[in-house]
Amino acid sequence: HYLLIISHDDLFRPTEDLLKNIGAWIKKMEDRGVRVYGNPLQPPGAATTVRIRDGKLVVTKGPFSKSKEKMCAYELIECSSQEEAIEIASQHPMAKAATIEVRPVWKELVE
Repeated sequence: HYLLIISHDDLFRPTEDLLKNIGAWIKKMEDRGVRVYGNPLQPPGAATTVRIRDGKLVVTKGPFSKSKEKMCAYELIECSSQEEAIEIASQHPMAKAATIEVRPVWKELVE
């Protein structure tokens, strides 16, 4: 399994065409049998960060990362190789509008 972490900056605004193309990508990847699950995320302001420090719960409003780009969606895909995962990510319409990180999932923890 690979997780596609899709991120964009605050200036990003999705167009109707982009959303339509994402829907087409989802259908194509489901038909191909590689898409396991995915969803867009609510804006970073809706996030809550949870940590345990010195045995105490620390809850912070907002996202963990202070980077310019924030995670906006994710896709879990099942592929035979990282090369195939990269090929699938490169076909995602958000690859032209944002950034897609392709990250392998540890097999030992999911099987």
